[in-house]
Amino acid sequence: MKEQIGFDRLTGLIAFARAGSLGSYTAAARSLSVSPSAVSKSVQRLEKHLGVSLFTRTTRSLTLTNEGRDLHQRTLKLLRDAEEIEQIARAARSEPTGTLRIAASLPIGLHVIAPLLPRFRTLHQKVSIDLRLSDHRVDLIEEGIDLAVRIGDLPDSRLLSRKLSPHRLCCYASPDYLAAQGTPMHPDDLQGHQTVNLRYQSSGQLFRWPFRVGDRDIEIMPSSAIIVDASEAVIATVAEGAGIGMATSFMATPWVNRGALVPVLADFAVERHNITAVSPESRRTNPTVRAFLAMLTEAL
Repeated sequence: MKEQIGFDRLTGLIAFARAGSLGSYTAAARSLSVSPSAVSKSVQRLEKHLGVSLFTRTTRSLTLTNEGRDLHQRTLKLLRDAEEIEQIARAARSEPTGTLRIAASLPIGLHVIAPLLPRFRTLHQKVSIDLRLSDHRVDLIEEGIDLAVRIGDLPDSRLLSRKLSPHRLCCYASPDYLAAQGTPMHPDDLQGHQTVNLRYQSSGQLFRWPFRVGDRDIEIMPSSAIIVDASEAVIATVAEGAGIGMATSFMATPWVNRGALVPVLADFAVERHNITAVSPESRRTNPTVRAFLAMLTEAL
């Protein structure tokens, strides 16, 4: 008869999986709301039972051994299966409840997701929200994220995905700037104007401005006196009269509605269909994820 797995070994596997993913006992302890010594002792008991070293430890780092690397992947799969059991059980209750963990880039989070949260909480008062905003792409499965909203390509085939409504990329300027400098009528006219451009934090590359001219798409790299590394800064700088900048419609619309910005070269604006909501397979039937995704789809 096979020996049944004990509670201590289950806690050891959880501690091992989290420490292996996050690279330190301290980070693992923080995510599990326990002490670093508790994580360390759980892993040591697991190593003693298995008879292998799972980590190479120094004063500054924690690295998986070859055996540990293989067992870490197997342990993550085991815990994902356990999490899916929990998700199915929650779905059976059909009422949104628990903590909804959402990840998004800063522009999407500020201008699309955050404004929805008060209404969502009013409708579903048993749900708490953990919104994480970063331009760095996170691993949804390893970090326990329920739903992410991303712009761009989706290389991870393990995720469920749903395309959201398209948005426009258009130029904008303040009314004062246009009154003083005139309004360009064609993208080529941008050479005679002040512009504000974006540098991507992830790659350091400057944003190339896309335009639809006739039946073809073109890109222009403006010679900008002001370059910033956050799209919100483009909007704020342009609204103060610094020149012309390009932004997404979901970011610029509130500024346009209150008269701080005016669309420029709108006839040459391009439409993008690259905003996608993604979630792990285990969240397919989660009522909380489904409820928020329905509200997000409606909002966009």
